[in-house]
Amino acid sequence: MRSDPYRERARALAAEAGLDPDAKIDRPGQRPMPVWCTFRDAARNEQVAAEATAVAATLSSQASQFQNAPLKVFGDHDEGTLAQMRNCMAVGNVVAGVICADGHLGYAQPVGGVIAYEKQISISGVGFDIGCGNMAVRLDTPFAAIADQVGPIIKDVARSISFGVGRTNEERVGHELFDDADAWRQSDMEAYRQKARVQLGTVGSGNHYVDLMRDEDGFVWIGVHFGSRGLGHTSATRYLKAAGGRDGMNVPPALIDEDSELGRGYIAAMELAGRYAYAGREWVVERVRKIIGGAVTDTVHNHHNYAWRETHDGRDLWVVRKGATPAFPGQRGGSMGDNAVIIEGVDSPEARASLYSTIHGAGRLFGRKEAKRRFTRAEMDSWLQSRGVTLIGADLDESPMAYRRLPEVLAHHVCSIKLLHTLRPFAVVMAGEGEFDPFKD
Repeated sequence: MRSDPYRERARALAAEAGLDPDAKIDRPGQRPMPVWCTFRDAARNEQVAAEATAVAATLSSQASQFQNAPLKVFGDHDEGTLAQMRNCMAVGNVVAGVICADGHLGYAQPVGGVIAYEKQISISGVGFDIGCGNMAVRLDTPFAAIADQVGPIIKDVARSISFGVGRTNEERVGHELFDDADAWRQSDMEAYRQKARVQLGTVGSGNHYVDLMRDEDGFVWIGVHFGSRGLGHTSATRYLKAAGGRDGMNVPPALIDEDSELGRGYIAAMELAGRYAYAGREWVVERVRKIIGGAVTDTVHNHHNYAWRETHDGRDLWVVRKGATPAFPGQRGGSMGDNAVIIEGVDSPEARASLYSTIHGAGRLFGRKEAKRRFTRAEMDSWLQSRGVTLIGADLDESPMAYRRLPEVLAHHVCSIKLLHTLRPFAVVMAGEGEFDPFKD
């Protein structure tokens, strides 16, 4: 059995707190847990912060006009997340940064982290799942009209949509995107076009899902969360390598100039992957709508892993959002949690300081491995059953208990957004337990 790299430090932290590291904590329905396990996250955060400090010492010098750019922090975050963000902002033409209240450690840049650059883009900041995002549509179908059909509907969704790796259904998805020869050539992704055809409309695994919800007026909503699948992952991997970047948590950001040959190629690839992600989400939503029936009366759709060219304080900037949703005044978006919400950006000093950005979800309290250690399937099922949610698929790393509560996170952004709808899920489909997906971020 592989040894736990945080065990010894976690035991020491328990002892420093005056506790017996080996004392047992009773957990109903599962084996008792030693006290030292409750200090494991603290031990991990210490190590991550130490690694970030070591990386900071290796960063190249930054032009004086971009040093000490303002960082707006919403909510409370561990030192590892803050250190990771500070390292990102110590490289390149950084104008401003934001950490949203759902922020946590990510690959090279915190999830929930937003950085505005002048004439540069961070490939690692956008991440591997380019264009990952949410789409939600409201139907004219009342939940009461399908309440006794939820089981058959959700099973039909699971059969009709491909989750995890590969395609489990036989439907092939056509789209005009595949006829845009210029986009495939400019992005240097022509060799992936046929694979992309096959993968369009697949959802993947991890925290990617199809969600059926009802709003405060009793109408049914369809929500989906996924990105650009293998196309985005392959694009990011290729351009990250070409830019000399590295994969990992505490690594310097991989920056490219917008007017370089590499920069132009990456921007074309990012835009192609973004269009592909939109097309996939639109197809899945429409496929689910056909199963439920009814007509679409409202649509909300956007990315939360992407770079946008925007104007802030009169400056033309690239704004890189990793796990953060754009929320300009009047712009609507969605955020995920045990409930989901539809929000709209407002204009305010806080909104401007946030670079018109907000959360994309509740944000993790525990990493995937830690969630599997802490929670049981019985606890997860009980939590869902108490809220009337039918679930197909999902592993313990996606247990709702591994996440913050969405209202608490939203409270930190109350001055920059307004809440339009609260959506209560009644059925969720995700990839099955133990399903590995190489394309998730």
